[in-house]
Amino acid sequence: MAENYKTEQESFWAGEFGDEYVARNRGEVLVASNLHLFSLMLARAMKIKSVLEVGANIGLNLRALERLLPEADLAAVEINKNAVQELKDWGGAEVYHSSIFDFSSSRQWEFVFASGVLIHINPDMLPSVYNMMYKASNRYIGIVEYYNPTPVSIPYRGHDDRLFKRDFAGEMMDLFPDLKLIDYGFVYHRDSNFPMDDSNWFMLEKG
Repeated sequence: MAENYKTEQESFWAGEFGDEYVARNRGEVLVASNLHLFSLMLARAMKIKSVLEVGANIGLNLRALERLLPEADLAAVEINKNAVQELKDWGGAEVYHSSIFDFSSSRQWEFVFASGVLIHINPDMLPSVYNMMYKASNRYIGIVEYYNPTPVSIPYRGHDDRLFKRDFAGEMMDLFPDLKLIDYGFVYHRDSNFPMDDSNWFMLEKG
């Protein structure tokens, strides 16, 4: 993949910091928490046969979805080459080694989602990501991110301009009025059985 990145954040995740993230975030405990999360998110959705994750890392979300949706066709977009290799070694999803900004496909998936990814996107580029996710989905869009009613930037592991909180779902619904909110919720780091980073999740459906 050409490394002609449009933003500093892409280089950050494609490089050494992204490699460290790959090494740090893995294991069956995380997969179990993801199973719980997606069982909640998909509870009001009709049967889903195809899924695209935007910014999949090594595929812990997709591994959970493989168990929840054993008949679904899974796909992943990922920028970090080490994460891409692990996804390919796993073999459970079609893998696109690409920046989110460069990704395009003629096909659509029934469920397109991002989890812990939009918070790391340069805010100026979010409309293009929203547009890509909207076009890639033919029914559902899922968002699992840190929420804030107004946009804020907070330090992330000693780095500035690498983590942004805002109302991602609300912005998508404002941009695409045919999207409707069908469900939402919160996951908590002190959950006794399925702890996750404190995040809000949203399920949107195309009208």
